[in-house]
Amino acid sequence: MKPQEVELNDLQEFVRWISDMGIAARSQARIISGLRNFFFYLILEDEIQADPTELLDLPKIGKKLPEVLEKEEIDALIQAVDLSKNEGHRNRAIIETLYSCGLRVSELINLKITNLYFDEGFMRVIGKGNKERLVPVSKSVEKEVNIYREHIRRHQDIALGHEDYLFLNRRGKKLTRVMIFTIIKQLAEKIDLTKNISPHTFRHSFATHMVEHGANLRAIQEMLGHESISTTEIYTHLSNDVLREAIIQHHPRNKV
Repeated sequence: MKPQEVELNDLQEFVRWISDMGIAARSQARIISGLRNFFFYLILEDEIQADPTELLDLPKIGKKLPEVLEKEEIDALIQAVDLSKNEGHRNRAIIETLYSCGLRVSELINLKITNLYFDEGFMRVIGKGNKERLVPVSKSVEKEVNIYREHIRRHQDIALGHEDYLFLNRRGKKLTRVMIFTIIKQLAEKIDLTKNISPHTFRHSFATHMVEHGANLRAIQEMLGHESISTTEIYTHLSNDVLREAIIQHHPRNKV
C-alpha cells in the first residue's frame, strides 16, 4: 500500500495489531508519533492532501509510580550514615526529615531555622507557588536536627546570606538539590540497595506508610501540600493486601 492510499481505519487496525502483540503503551505512543511525523512530512511535500493520523488516538499511559522503601530499608539507610565524619549528623538529619516530614527536595534545602517550632511540634514549609504550610515534626526529626545544629552547624563559618538556612555544606552555604541526590545515592550503594531511589522516594514512602497505618487521606494531602486530592491518591497507592484488609475490616457486609 502506498502512503497516499493509507486511511484512518488502516492505521487504527495497525495500532490494534501492535497492541495485540503485547507492545507497551509507551512504545505504541512512540510508533504513532513517528507515523504522525511521517505523514506531516508528506503534507509539507504536497504528496498527500489530508493527514490520516489526525484522528488517531494515542494509547493511555498511566503514571509510573516511584519506588517505595520498606521501613527496614529506611532504617538501614539511616544507620549507614558515617557519624565519624563532620557531615554525618547532617546527613542523618536530612534523611530523617525527608522521610518523617514528607518534604520535597526543594523544601528541604530551603528549610530555615526561623521556621522551626519544635516546642510547638511543627515546622513551617514553603512549598510550590510560595505557599506555606505547617508540617508536624516527629521526635526523631527534632532529635537529629538538634544534634546536627549543636555539634556541627554551630561550629561552621557560615557564608553571608546563608545564616538562616538549616542544612549547610562545608563552605557554609545551603545545600543544592544535586548534593541531596548524591548523598542518597551514596547511601543506597553502601547498603547495596537495588531500588532506584531519589529524595522523592522518601516523600512517597512517607505517604504510603501513612495510608497503610490508617491515616486520613485529607490529612496526608495537607501534610504533602497537594492542591488536589487526586494527586495525593496517586502518591499514596495501596497494595492489594492493604485494600483487601481495609474492605474486610470496614465494609458493613463483612460484619458478623
